[in-house]
Amino acid sequence: MKIDTKNLVSITDANQNFSSVAKKVEQNGEVVILKNNLPKYVVSKFDENNVQNEMQTLKIIANLILTEHINAFKELAK
Repeated sequence: MKIDTKNLVSITDANQNFSSVAKKVEQNGEVVILKNNLPKYVVSKFDENNVQNEMQTLKIIANLILTEHINAFKELAK
Protein backbone atom coordinates (compact mmCIF):
# COMPACT_ATOMS: atom_id res chain seq x y z
CA MET A 1 0.00 0.00 0.00
CA LYS A 2 1.38 3.37 -0.99
CA ILE A 3 0.87 6.06 1.63
CA ASP A 4 0.72 9.67 0.50
CA THR A 5 2.07 12.04 3.14
CA LYS A 6 -0.80 14.48 2.57
CA ASN A 7 -3.15 11.72 3.79
CA LEU A 8 -1.44 11.30 7.17
CA VAL A 9 -3.19 12.49 10.33
CA SER A 10 -2.17 12.03 13.95
CA ILE A 11 -4.64 10.25 16.18
CA THR A 12 -4.81 13.38 18.34
CA ASP A 13 -5.80 15.52 15.36
CA ALA A 14 -8.33 12.91 14.24
CA ASN A 15 -9.91 12.87 17.70
CA GLN A 16 -10.06 16.65 17.96
CA ASN A 17 -11.23 17.40 14.41
CA PHE A 18 -12.77 14.38 12.72
CA SER A 19 -14.58 16.57 10.20
CA SER A 20 -11.22 17.49 8.66
CA VAL A 21 -10.42 13.77 8.38
CA ALA A 22 -13.75 13.23 6.61
CA LYS A 23 -12.97 16.08 4.19
CA LYS A 24 -9.57 14.57 3.39
CA VAL A 25 -11.24 11.21 2.74
CA GLU A 26 -13.67 12.89 0.35
CA GLN A 27 -10.78 14.57 -1.48
CA ASN A 28 -8.21 11.76 -1.50
CA GLY A 29 -10.15 8.53 -1.03
CA GLU A 30 -8.53 7.56 2.26
CA VAL A 31 -6.64 8.86 5.28
CA VAL A 32 -4.03 7.06 7.37
CA ILE A 33 -4.19 7.79 11.09
CA LEU A 34 -0.90 7.60 12.93
CA LYS A 35 -0.47 6.43 16.50
CA ASN A 36 2.99 6.94 18.01
CA ASN A 37 4.14 8.04 14.53
CA LEU A 38 3.23 4.66 13.03
CA PRO A 39 0.35 3.93 10.64
CA LYS A 40 -2.40 2.40 12.77
CA TYR A 41 -5.77 2.98 11.06
CA VAL A 42 -7.08 3.66 7.57
CA VAL A 43 -10.28 5.65 7.08
CA SER A 44 -11.77 5.23 3.64
CA LYS A 45 -14.96 6.12 1.85
CA PHE A 46 -17.64 3.45 2.12
CA ASP A 47 -18.41 1.89 -1.24
CA GLU A 48 -21.42 -0.42 -1.10
CA ASN A 49 -20.63 -1.98 -4.48
CA ASN A 50 -17.10 -2.81 -3.34
CA VAL A 51 -18.42 -4.42 -0.15
CA GLN A 52 -20.88 -6.53 -2.14
CA ASN A 53 -18.10 -7.65 -4.52
CA GLU A 54 -15.89 -8.59 -1.57
CA MET A 55 -18.73 -10.56 0.03
CA GLN A 56 -19.25 -12.47 -3.22
CA THR A 57 -15.53 -13.23 -3.37
CA LEU A 58 -15.57 -14.46 0.24
CA LYS A 59 -18.54 -16.72 -0.50
CA ILE A 60 -16.73 -18.22 -3.49
CA ILE A 61 -13.58 -18.82 -1.43
CA ALA A 62 -15.59 -20.32 1.45
CA ASN A 63 -17.37 -22.64 -0.98
CA LEU A 64 -14.07 -23.76 -2.49
CA ILE A 65 -12.62 -24.51 0.95
CA LEU A 66 -15.75 -26.37 2.02
CA THR A 67 -15.83 -28.40 -1.20
CA GLU A 68 -12.14 -29.27 -1.00
CA HIS A 69 -12.25 -30.28 2.67
CA ILE A 70 -15.82 -31.62 2.99
CA ASN A 71 -14.70 -34.87 4.58
CA ALA A 72 -12.80 -33.06 7.31
CA PHE A 73 -15.80 -30.84 8.03
CA LYS A 74 -18.10 -33.88 8.21
CA GLU A 75 -15.71 -35.52 10.66
CA LEU A 76 -15.58 -32.39 12.81
CA ALA A 77 -19.37 -32.20 12.81
CA LYS A 78 -19.69 -35.59 14.49
